[in-house]
Amino acid sequence: MLNILLVEDEKNFGMVLKDYLRMNGYAVELCENGELGIEQFRKNKFDLCILDIMMPKKDGFTLSSEIRAIDNHVPFIFLTARGQKEDMVKGYKNGADDYIVKPFDSELLLLKIQALLKRKQYIEPEHEHLYDLGLFNFNAKLRLLKHKEGTETKLSPKESALLHLLCRKKNDVLSRESALKEIWKEDNYFTGRSMDVYIVKLRKYLSADPRIEINNLHGNGYCLLIRQQE
Repeated sequence: MLNILLVEDEKNFGMVLKDYLRMNGYAVELCENGELGIEQFRKNKFDLCILDIMMPKKDGFTLSSEIRAIDNHVPFIFLTARGQKEDMVKGYKNGADDYIVKPFDSELLLLKIQALLKRKQYIEPEHEHLYDLGLFNFNAKLRLLKHKEGTETKLSPKESALLHLLCRKKNDVLSRESALKEIWKEDNYFTGRSMDVYIVKLRKYLSADPRIEINNLHGNGYCLLIRQQE
């Protein structure tokens, strides 16, 4: 099930749209303002974002810029009651994939969502699974961690999946909850302890480069940090 982040401050409209998208097979996380929206985006993986523009605390343009700083590939659609040309231009300059003016046909929105997700499937960057980690190169598709001097380590599926999530969230927080749900499919005491064991293994693999750290942020999750060479 594909996961959509919906950020909309009109509570009734947001609930109606959320229910409609769920009826059509999508998982939807509804947030009532931009601050809650970016908080959820940092915690979870979303396939598409639908953002209102005029919101309290953090407007849609600001939110979209913060989302793009975390994930430059996730598609998003602006929803707005304002249809002025300058707003639309600003929206597209902010990286929007589409811009829909309220009121709109919900079926049209659904078709636009399907088109964007289909396009994302086919234009996923070929290099997205390749990462430079200090003295290491990591190929998530091949599950291969290679030291630049030649030593190679074939990671297990869970080791590779966990390192891949950490790389995608490099210098940011990977929440325990989102990692457990994506890799182990459930969040409980036993899966949590299992993930801790895999974190220890990854630290051991990467220990050849002292600039690489996987920090435990108590109560939040983990953060992959790579210090600059002095």
